[in-house]
Amino acid sequence: MTWTGRLRLHYRTQAGRTLARFEHEGPLRILQSLHPEGEAICHNVLVHPPSGLVGGDALDIAVHVDASAHGLVTTPGAARFYRSDGPLAVQRTQLHLAEGARFEWLPQETLCYSGCHAENRLVMQLEPGAEVMGWDLTALGLPAAGKPFESGSVLQHLELEDGWLERGRIDAGDRRLMDGPLGLAGHRCMGTLFFASGTELGRDRRERALACAREVIDADEWRACAGATAPDARVLVVRVLAPLVEPAMAVLKDVRRAWRRELWDLAAPSLRTWAL
Repeated sequence: MTWTGRLRLHYRTQAGRTLARFEHEGPLRILQSLHPEGEAICHNVLVHPPSGLVGGDALDIAVHVDASAHGLVTTPGAARFYRSDGPLAVQRTQLHLAEGARFEWLPQETLCYSGCHAENRLVMQLEPGAEVMGWDLTALGLPAAGKPFESGSVLQHLELEDGWLERGRIDAGDRRLMDGPLGLAGHRCMGTLFFASGTELGRDRRERALACAREVIDADEWRACAGATAPDARVLVVRVLAPLVEPAMAVLKDVRRAWRRELWDLAAPSLRTWAL
Protein backbone atom coordinates (compact mmCIF):
# COMPACT_ATOMS: atom_id res chain seq x y z
CA MET A 1 0.00 0.00 0.00
CA THR A 2 1.32 3.47 -0.90
CA TRP A 3 0.54 6.81 0.71
CA THR A 4 -0.15 10.13 -1.00
CA GLY A 5 -0.28 13.22 1.16
CA ARG A 6 -1.04 16.81 0.19
CA LEU A 7 -0.87 19.94 2.30
CA ARG A 8 -1.75 23.54 1.42
CA LEU A 9 -0.60 26.04 4.05
CA HIS A 10 -1.51 29.73 3.82
CA TYR A 11 -0.17 32.53 6.02
CA ARG A 12 -1.91 35.91 6.15
CA THR A 13 -1.93 38.93 8.46
CA GLN A 14 -4.80 40.39 10.41
CA ALA A 15 -4.30 43.45 12.61
CA GLY A 16 -0.56 42.78 12.80
CA ARG A 17 -0.98 39.11 13.69
CA THR A 18 0.19 36.35 11.32
CA LEU A 19 -2.41 33.60 11.03
CA ALA A 20 -2.13 30.17 9.40
CA ARG A 21 -4.79 28.19 7.59
CA PHE A 22 -4.29 24.79 5.99
CA GLU A 23 -6.03 22.10 3.98
CA HIS A 24 -4.78 18.53 3.75
CA GLU A 25 -5.39 15.21 2.08
CA GLY A 26 -3.90 12.01 3.47
CA PRO A 27 -1.30 11.69 6.23
CA LEU A 28 -0.08 15.27 6.65
CA ARG A 29 -1.14 17.61 9.43
CA ILE A 30 -0.32 21.04 10.85
CA LEU A 31 -0.50 21.31 14.62
CA GLN A 32 -1.81 24.33 16.54
CA SER A 33 -0.38 27.71 15.58
CA LEU A 34 1.94 29.22 18.18
CA HIS A 35 3.28 32.77 18.60
CA PRO A 36 6.23 32.41 21.00
CA GLU A 37 7.96 35.49 19.52
CA GLY A 38 4.91 37.73 19.44
CA GLU A 39 1.92 38.18 17.18
CA ALA A 40 3.88 38.94 14.00
CA ILE A 41 5.50 35.49 13.62
CA CYS A 42 3.45 32.30 13.41
CA HIS A 43 5.14 28.99 14.25
CA ASN A 44 3.74 25.66 13.04
CA VAL A 45 4.77 22.03 13.36
CA LEU A 46 4.28 19.78 10.35
CA VAL A 47 3.60 16.14 11.22
CA HIS A 48 3.52 13.05 9.01
CA PRO A 49 2.07 10.25 11.17
CA PRO A 50 3.51 7.34 9.10
CA SER A 51 6.93 8.98 9.83
CA GLY A 52 8.53 7.78 6.60
CA LEU A 53 8.14 7.11 2.89
CA VAL A 54 8.52 3.83 1.00
CA GLY A 55 8.52 3.20 -2.75
CA GLY A 56 5.52 4.79 -4.44
CA ASP A 57 4.74 7.22 -1.59
CA ALA A 58 4.48 10.93 -2.41
CA LEU A 59 4.13 14.04 -0.28
CA ASP A 60 3.22 17.40 -1.85
CA ILE A 61 3.53 20.50 0.32
CA ALA A 62 2.62 23.99 -0.88
CA VAL A 63 3.14 27.07 1.30
CA HIS A 64 1.85 30.55 0.40
CA VAL A 65 2.82 33.54 2.51
CA ASP A 66 0.93 36.80 2.01
CA ALA A 67 2.56 40.21 1.98
CA SER A 68 4.06 41.23 5.36
CA ALA A 69 3.29 37.84 6.96
CA HIS A 70 6.02 35.79 8.65
CA GLY A 71 5.60 32.03 8.99
CA LEU A 72 7.87 29.32 10.37
CA VAL A 73 7.53 25.56 9.89
CA THR A 74 9.47 22.81 11.57
CA THR A 75 8.92 19.10 12.27
CA PRO A 76 8.94 17.07 15.50
CA GLY A 77 11.40 14.45 14.27
CA ALA A 78 13.39 13.11 11.36
CA ALA A 79 11.79 12.29 8.01
CA ARG A 80 12.70 8.90 6.54
CA PHE A 81 13.08 7.35 3.12
CA TYR A 82 12.95 3.57 3.57
CA ARG A 83 14.29 0.81 1.34
CA SER A 84 12.41 0.30 -1.93
CA ASP A 85 12.56 -2.55 -4.42
CA GLY A 86 11.81 -0.25 -7.33
CA PRO A 87 9.29 2.62 -7.15
CA LEU A 88 10.44 6.13 -6.28
CA ALA A 89 9.47 7.85 -3.02
CA VAL A 90 9.04 11.61 -3.47
CA GLN A 91 8.66 14.70 -1.33
CA ARG A 92 7.89 17.92 -3.22
CA THR A 93 7.77 21.27 -1.42
CA GLN A 94 6.87 24.56 -3.07
CA LEU A 95 7.14 27.94 -1.35
CA HIS A 96 5.49 31.08 -2.73
CA LEU A 97 6.10 34.34 -0.92
CA ALA A 98 4.30 37.58 -1.76
CA GLU A 99 6.00 40.98 -1.65
CA GLY A 100 7.62 41.67 1.69
CA ALA A 101 6.78 38.26 3.18
CA ARG A 102 9.14 36.20 5.32
CA PHE A 103 9.25 32.46 5.84
CA GLU A 104 11.45 29.92 7.62
CA TRP A 105 11.58 26.28 6.49
CA LEU A 106 13.32 24.34 9.26
CA PRO A 107 12.50 20.62 9.16
CA GLN A 108 14.52 18.11 11.12
CA GLU A 109 16.92 15.89 9.19
CA THR A 110 15.97 13.37 6.51
CA LEU A 111 17.28 9.84 7.04
CA CYS A 112 17.92 7.88 3.84
CA TYR A 113 18.00 4.15 4.56
CA SER A 114 20.19 1.86 2.49
CA GLY A 115 18.26 0.66 -0.55
CA CYS A 116 16.00 3.70 -0.80
CA HIS A 117 15.08 5.31 -4.12
CA ALA A 118 14.13 8.84 -3.21
CA GLU A 119 13.64 12.35 -4.52
CA ASN A 120 13.52 15.41 -2.27
CA ARG A 121 12.57 18.62 -4.10
CA LEU A 122 12.20 22.20 -2.83
CA VAL A 123 11.25 25.06 -5.18
CA MET A 124 10.89 28.71 -4.10
CA GLN A 125 9.03 31.54 -5.84
CA LEU A 126 9.72 34.93 -4.28
CA GLU A 127 8.13 38.25 -5.11
CA PRO A 128 10.18 41.48 -4.73
CA GLY A 129 11.20 42.06 -1.12
CA ALA A 130 10.22 38.57 0.04
CA GLU A 131 12.83 36.61 1.98
CA VAL A 132 13.11 32.99 3.04
CA MET A 133 15.55 31.19 5.30
CA GLY A 134 15.69 27.42 5.41
CA TRP A 135 17.74 24.28 5.36
CA ASP A 136 17.98 20.76 4.07
CA LEU A 137 19.85 18.15 6.11
CA THR A 138 20.30 14.63 4.73
CA ALA A 139 21.84 11.63 6.49
CA LEU A 140 22.83 8.59 4.42
CA GLY A 141 22.31 5.28 6.20
CA LEU A 142 22.57 4.76 9.95
CA PRO A 143 26.34 4.42 10.46
CA ALA A 144 26.14 4.69 14.25
CA ALA A 145 23.79 1.68 14.25
CA GLY A 146 26.01 -0.33 11.93
CA LYS A 147 23.69 0.17 8.93
CA PRO A 148 25.72 1.98 6.24
CA PHE A 149 24.33 3.39 3.00
CA GLU A 150 25.36 0.52 0.72
CA SER A 151 22.76 0.72 -2.07
CA GLY A 152 20.08 3.02 -3.44
CA SER A 153 20.06 6.64 -4.51
CA VAL A 154 18.73 10.06 -3.50
CA LEU A 155 18.02 12.98 -5.84
CA GLN A 156 18.31 16.37 -4.14
CA HIS A 157 16.80 19.46 -5.80
CA LEU A 158 16.94 22.98 -4.33
CA GLU A 159 15.76 25.86 -6.51
CA LEU A 160 15.02 29.56 -6.38
CA GLU A 161 13.17 30.20 -9.62
CA ASP A 162 15.23 32.32 -12.04
CA GLY A 163 18.06 32.59 -9.54
CA TRP A 164 19.65 29.43 -8.15
CA LEU A 165 19.53 25.69 -8.76
CA GLU A 166 21.35 22.87 -7.01
CA ARG A 167 20.49 19.41 -8.22
CA GLY A 168 22.43 16.21 -7.72
CA ARG A 169 22.01 12.48 -7.41
CA ILE A 170 23.74 10.61 -4.61
CA ASP A 171 24.24 7.00 -5.65
CA ALA A 172 25.56 4.60 -3.04
CA GLY A 173 27.42 2.71 -5.77
CA ASP A 174 29.44 5.74 -6.85
CA ARG A 175 32.48 5.26 -4.65
CA ARG A 176 34.31 8.33 -5.97
CA LEU A 177 31.36 10.47 -4.96
CA MET A 178 30.82 8.76 -1.62
CA ASP A 179 34.44 8.58 -0.50
CA GLY A 180 36.54 10.73 -2.85
CA PRO A 181 38.09 14.04 -1.71
CA LEU A 182 36.04 15.95 -4.30
CA GLY A 183 32.83 14.23 -3.20
CA LEU A 184 31.54 13.46 0.28
CA ALA A 185 35.03 12.41 1.44
CA GLY A 186 33.61 9.59 3.56
CA HIS A 187 31.06 11.80 5.32
CA ARG A 188 27.51 10.53 5.52
CA CYS A 189 25.62 13.67 6.51
CA MET A 190 25.33 16.81 4.41
CA GLY A 191 23.46 20.02 5.08
CA THR A 192 22.58 23.19 3.22
CA LEU A 193 21.38 26.38 4.88
CA PHE A 194 20.11 29.08 2.52
CA PHE A 195 18.86 32.63 2.66
CA ALA A 196 17.07 33.73 -0.51
CA SER A 197 15.44 37.00 -1.51
CA GLY A 198 13.12 38.16 -4.25
CA THR A 199 15.31 41.25 -4.58
CA GLU A 200 19.07 41.47 -4.96
CA LEU A 201 20.82 41.66 -1.62
CA GLY A 202 23.08 44.67 -1.37
CA ARG A 203 26.80 43.95 -1.46
CA ASP A 204 27.33 45.20 2.09
CA ARG A 205 24.48 43.08 3.44
CA ARG A 206 25.80 39.99 1.64
CA GLU A 207 29.33 40.51 2.90
CA ARG A 208 28.21 41.04 6.49
CA ALA A 209 26.08 37.88 6.39
CA LEU A 210 28.92 35.82 4.92
CA ALA A 211 31.37 37.20 7.48
CA CYS A 212 29.20 36.28 10.46
CA ALA A 213 28.55 32.79 8.99
CA ARG A 214 32.28 32.21 8.55
CA GLU A 215 32.91 33.42 12.08
CA VAL A 216 30.47 30.78 13.36
CA ILE A 217 32.08 28.08 11.21
CA ASP A 218 35.59 28.97 12.39
CA ALA A 219 34.46 28.72 16.02
CA ASP A 220 32.63 25.41 15.54
CA GLU A 221 33.72 23.01 18.28
CA TRP A 222 32.60 19.98 16.22
CA ARG A 223 35.10 20.81 13.44
CA ALA A 224 32.61 19.94 10.73
CA CYS A 225 33.62 20.64 7.13
CA ALA A 226 31.67 23.78 6.16
CA GLY A 227 31.78 26.91 4.02
CA ALA A 228 29.68 29.96 3.17
CA THR A 229 29.15 31.41 -0.32
CA ALA A 230 26.87 33.72 -2.33
CA PRO A 231 26.16 31.83 -5.59
CA ASP A 232 23.78 34.58 -6.75
CA ALA A 233 23.08 38.19 -5.83
CA ARG A 234 19.84 36.99 -4.18
CA VAL A 235 21.16 33.90 -2.39
CA LEU A 236 23.43 33.05 0.53
CA VAL A 237 24.38 29.43 1.16
CA VAL A 238 26.18 27.51 3.90
CA ARG A 239 27.14 23.92 3.10
CA VAL A 240 28.33 21.41 5.66
CA LEU A 241 29.61 17.83 5.64
CA ALA A 242 29.88 15.71 8.78
CA PRO A 243 30.06 12.03 9.73
CA LEU A 244 26.79 12.25 11.71
CA VAL A 245 23.74 14.50 12.02
CA GLU A 246 24.62 16.25 15.29
CA PRO A 247 27.69 18.25 14.19
CA ALA A 248 26.04 19.27 10.92
CA MET A 249 22.83 20.38 12.64
CA ALA A 250 24.81 22.30 15.26
CA VAL A 251 26.51 24.38 12.55
CA LEU A 252 23.24 25.10 10.75
CA LYS A 253 21.49 26.17 13.96
CA ASP A 254 24.34 28.46 14.96
CA VAL A 255 24.55 30.15 11.54
CA ARG A 256 20.77 30.48 11.39
CA ARG A 257 20.89 32.24 14.76
CA ALA A 258 23.59 34.60 13.50
CA TRP A 259 21.79 35.30 10.21
CA ARG A 260 18.46 35.95 11.91
CA ARG A 261 20.14 38.57 14.06
CA GLU A 262 22.20 40.07 11.24
CA LEU A 263 19.65 40.00 8.40
CA TRP A 264 16.35 40.45 10.25
CA ASP A 265 17.39 41.93 13.61
CA LEU A 266 15.59 39.06 15.34
CA ALA A 267 16.64 36.71 18.12
CA ALA A 268 16.50 33.00 17.35
CA PRO A 269 15.15 31.03 20.31
CA SER A 270 15.36 27.25 20.07
CA LEU A 271 12.11 25.76 18.88
CA ARG A 272 10.23 23.67 21.40
CA THR A 273 10.17 20.53 19.25
CA TRP A 274 13.96 20.53 18.85
CA ALA A 275 14.31 19.63 22.54
CA LEU A 276 12.00 16.60 22.38
